[in-house]
Amino acid sequence: MTQSNTTWDQEAVAPFFSAVLTPHRSLGRRGFRVMMGIATLIAVWSGLRFYAIGAWPVALFMIADVGLLFFAFRQNYRAARAFEEVQVSTTEILVRQVGANGRAREFRFNPAWARLAITRLADEGVTNLTLTSHGRSLVVGGFLNPDDRESFAAAFDGALADAKRGGPRVA
Repeated sequence: MTQSNTTWDQEAVAPFFSAVLTPHRSLGRRGFRVMMGIATLIAVWSGLRFYAIGAWPVALFMIADVGLLFFAFRQNYRAARAFEEVQVSTTEILVRQVGANGRAREFRFNPAWARLAITRLADEGVTNLTLTSHGRSLVVGGFLNPDDRESFAAAFDGALADAKRGGPRVA
């Protein structure tokens, strides 16, 4: 009898909604290489021309510009390693935020008391999603673009409503 209760308990708390939110990066690895190649060619060609007319410090600055561009994109891709996991069950909302450095923080909310505050602007759509409960608040999906934030807000709000009703409706 204990095993059947354990199985029932696991089914009761199993998440029925799960999402992994990742930052969008429009430039892939190949695009990055092509862009850096073009930027390097332009910098070298222009730098040689400036060097030929005696303006050698300009050539050094152009090479430094390519180095800074490379560094900025590397930092951008490093920041893209961050993600959030959101799970909703009838008894708990779990938000796990993993930073670019790999450090994870977990936040747990009771769905009966949790509320999703959605901030919308007329021309931008959803600009902020905040999960609040008992004086605590947590921004969810802050790195998403407005379209992704809009679709996630609709899905998450629906899952939260399902959790408050006792679970998703089965057709």
